[in-house]
Amino acid sequence: MKTFKQEELFKLDGDIPLLRAVPYGVQHILAMFVANLAPILIIAGVAGLGDAQTGALVQSAMLIAGIGTLIQLFPLWRVGSGLPIVMGISFTFVTVLTGVVATYGYNAAIGAIIVGGIFEGVLGLFAKYWRRIISPIVAAVVVTSIGFSLLSVGATSFGGGSGAADFGSPQNLVLGCVSLAACLVFQVLAKGKTKQLSVLFGLIVGYVLAVFMGKVDFSGFANVGLFALPQPMPFTPEFNLGAIVSVALIFLVSATETIGDTTALTMVGLNREVRERELSGSIACDGFVSSLSACFGCLPITSFSQNIGLVVMTKVVNRKAIATGAVIMILAAFLPVISVVFSSLPEAVLGGCTIMMFGNIIVSGFQMIARAGFSQRNIIIAALSLAVGIGFTQVGDLFAIFPELVQSVFAQNCVAVVFLVAIVANLVLPKDARAGEGADAAADGVDAAATRASAADGAGAEALSAGAAAEAGPAAAFETGATSDAARANGLSDTAGLTGEFDEEQPAKA
Repeated sequence: MKTFKQEELFKLDGDIPLLRAVPYGVQHILAMFVANLAPILIIAGVAGLGDAQTGALVQSAMLIAGIGTLIQLFPLWRVGSGLPIVMGISFTFVTVLTGVVATYGYNAAIGAIIVGGIFEGVLGLFAKYWRRIISPIVAAVVVTSIGFSLLSVGATSFGGGSGAADFGSPQNLVLGCVSLAACLVFQVLAKGKTKQLSVLFGLIVGYVLAVFMGKVDFSGFANVGLFALPQPMPFTPEFNLGAIVSVALIFLVSATETIGDTTALTMVGLNREVRERELSGSIACDGFVSSLSACFGCLPITSFSQNIGLVVMTKVVNRKAIATGAVIMILAAFLPVISVVFSSLPEAVLGGCTIMMFGNIIVSGFQMIARAGFSQRNIIIAALSLAVGIGFTQVGDLFAIFPELVQSVFAQNCVAVVFLVAIVANLVLPKDARAGEGADAAADGVDAAATRASAADGAGAEALSAGAAAEAGPAAAFETGATSDAARANGLSDTAGLTGEFDEEQPAKA
């Protein structure tokens, strides 16, 4: 076997044998596999898609995640960062797509994603001209609002899914509670990197229980083959202006999160500042691959924060190692049995495994607000945007005097309202005299990396599946290693309270 030096794993282009690379690629798959599929299952349930259609979308989700990751690793033209960033289906869009699907249908959602992805991709190519307007406080309140908006989604799944005949039945509540308890027990008792598998463990326990309770439909297994091609264009796109504007606004949010992930990765994984070319390529990949995803009937794609947390823990940044995981994901897309298993998963089990994750997104948003600093200006931005965005969208009739397009975009979309109000407030409010406000641009929204997936991002079963490292690791390591000027000016340079979770598991790495 070829001589292997361990330090090659810690180099971006280190020379390592294929067999040595595979375990590290598999590790990244395990960190994001469930998170990559959960948004598809939720939106498919809202759209009322059958098991066959849902299974096809699950196949496409694995294919797109692999393709997106490879493009990030090995850029095509100016699309892709050249960094060890793992891509997957984004939780950030779940709330807005739930509304779009319910109002306009799944075909309109696909059309909106195609247009919105191109919009973000083009913005990414010119990122250096606009990215500084997204300050840390704007990113913080947006992530917080995403968490709040997802609570009803998780609760609906917990009860059995939208429109379920047995919604809220004792059987569904038992499944949800047992799945949630299994996730929590595993998260508490597991050690080190195995915490990343807590959501997968919860899904397995919930699924087995559902089988014994007769809640699993096995009809989809009847004619499943060993091999099947993902289906391009399974839905005919419809281009509705209201749906397009709604989704395009959330693509701006996704771009903000990608800025944070990419910046944090270079700081804690490569020990250097992010380059404009890397940042631009990362956002462009986020957008253009999302459009490609829609062509396979799938949802938008984004960088996964829990995988960046994994880089922080292991220090493995080798592109070849990460690429093996991407290739495995692509190969899995051609095995329909995987998609059939996930498409037969009862909604209540999925809800039990995601409900706390959504709560963790809110907590992560609060942590981001704290790191941005409690200056009077930041307090006003956070309070105003959250109050207007979450409050007004609870009373949709407040938007009755506006044109139908405005109503369709904002009346039920708290994330879009919070984002718009936060951006406007950030632009018009006078800067604080404190130096911390002047240093906001230096932070570049890095705190978004600690939260997206808490998702999610984020989510993607991210707050639970990633463990503490995905939630606080990248941003905390950046704060500790780079000693952010913004943090110092706001009295936050001592980040012990924010990095505690990460320090407990990997004190040497933090």
